[in-house]
Amino acid sequence: MSSTETVLVVAAKASVSRVPGSTLPGPLTPDLVMDHLSIAAPVEPEVVRHLESGRTIEAVRAYRKHTGTSLVEAKRAVDRIAAGLHLER
Repeated sequence: MSSTETVLVVAAKASVSRVPGSTLPGPLTPDLVMDHLSIAAPVEPEVVRHLESGRTIEAVRAYRKHTGTSLVEAKRAVDRIAAGLHLER
């Protein structure tokens, strides 16, 4: 991931909160911001390695370590990464 992408991801995470007057059904999440801006989620090689070995929990742990996201966000991201890799879980 380039330094510009890292800054965008960090800024998106830092600014995530409920937007006043928003019509969103829930909170604005980094995933929604990144999807809207067409920014691909960072995929750490360590996360992919764990997924390819069938170690989903370790993949979630590694994703959280690298991104600082919550457990729920990390699990969703790892599930999307696994789907993108076409891995059976």
